Amino acid sequence: MNMLLKTTLVLCIIGGINWGLVGIFDFNLVEYLFGAGSALTRIVYILVAISALVDLYILTKDLDR
Repeated sequence: MNMLLKTTLVLCIIGGINWGLVGIFDFNLVEYLFGAGSALTRIVYILVAISALVDLYILTKDLDR
């Protein structure tokens, strides 16, 4: 697996765990770590969203080549 795949996978896992915590415990780990509405929190959310879009693109490609 190349570095782009690993990076986007890790960021999507972080986003999934965060949403799971929000849904189950009403606890937002990203906001807890970086502050609600802070620039760092927004950057994390943006990076997770970009990673999800990249993963969506990768999903449509033939990875056997």
